[in-house]
Amino acid sequence: MRCKFSSRVSFRERHFPDVGDDEWNDWRWQRKNSLKNLEDFRRLIHLSEGERSALSSVIEGLPTLVTPYYAGLLDPHDPEHPLRRTVVPTVAERVHSPGERNDPLSEEDYSPAPHIVHRYADRVLFLVSDHCAVYCRYCTRSRRVGRGQTGEPAIEDRPASGIEYIRANHEIREVLLSGGDPLILDDGVLDKLLTDLREIEHVEIIRIGTKAPVVLPQRVTPSLVRVLKKHQPLWMSLHCTHPAELTGEVRRAFEMLADAGIPLQSQTVLLRGINDEVSTLKELFHGLLRLRVRPYYLFQCDPVEGSGHFRVPVKRGLEIMANLRRSTSGMAVPVYAIDPPGDGGKIPIMGGCLTARGESLVLVNERGEESGPYHDDATLSFSLKRRKT
Repeated sequence: MRCKFSSRVSFRERHFPDVGDDEWNDWRWQRKNSLKNLEDFRRLIHLSEGERSALSSVIEGLPTLVTPYYAGLLDPHDPEHPLRRTVVPTVAERVHSPGERNDPLSEEDYSPAPHIVHRYADRVLFLVSDHCAVYCRYCTRSRRVGRGQTGEPAIEDRPASGIEYIRANHEIREVLLSGGDPLILDDGVLDKLLTDLREIEHVEIIRIGTKAPVVLPQRVTPSLVRVLKKHQPLWMSLHCTHPAELTGEVRRAFEMLADAGIPLQSQTVLLRGINDEVSTLKELFHGLLRLRVRPYYLFQCDPVEGSGHFRVPVKRGLEIMANLRRSTSGMAVPVYAIDPPGDGGKIPIMGGCLTARGESLVLVNERGEESGPYHDDATLSFSLKRRKT
């Protein structure tokens, strides 16, 4: 689905007429004035019945949060607008489909220390914040983010056990900082965390997984870039969904990071009716390459509870990938992968043997073990060999 709506200037003039450039471009102002509830959205958007009902209900689930900047990218009249569907809740989230789980990647089973997920021998996931700038409605960690389970997004009391675990396990050479979103942390807190990790001799690579430069590009400041540059080698994985996100502000943020020598790669989730067309993904990946961001992964949407309306049949994903490979440079073609329930880890999907065996996928990991079954909307089953990347 192509996203043609674009009237950010008129949006700001209409809804924030008294906000000057200094405030609008301040990431803390953006955070403080984010849309959180029915009244906030109703002021800016003509809500559909499904959106209104979802925002009106007090139910346990993923909170709603959208920065004013990102709200300006949403079509206020079209509930099917691609970006709007990714951040505005609907009643479809209350529907739990077969195969969905609260913790679809079994992260809790691989958490030997608080806020640590250790699924792969040589690398760990360090969940350094429970908060994001915007909450994507298909979030894999919707069970934990945004609820303040650890109190505040600040990390002062969090790193001790995580840092000690990493220090004590010498096989760990790579640390992925995620959450939530690490860039929600203040510069000083992030600097201290990175300093502590850099003092661990066996930690070679630090990666930061973030969507902040896309939904809150104001967060990328000269001060932040100086902090990140101090702790090389440091890589950044950017969550990018649709070409409409590649605004001038995002371009500036990406350029500042790239100019600082930080390698940038993207991770995109394949989403039904949002980016599941070859033309949309090609435009996104070409745009990212122009901004020095390498398309890295195209993920099948994880089977988190209430996400069925976002998932694309794997057969369709394979068709999209085949068309991408035929029509553009290999640099613009990411790895299509599924992270199935259980302990199999990410499995690149590159074709394989298709067998009509109901509505589940049989995925075979690098140890030759079946990982799954993985429920799929299509009436196909695939036996797929995992290849190392």
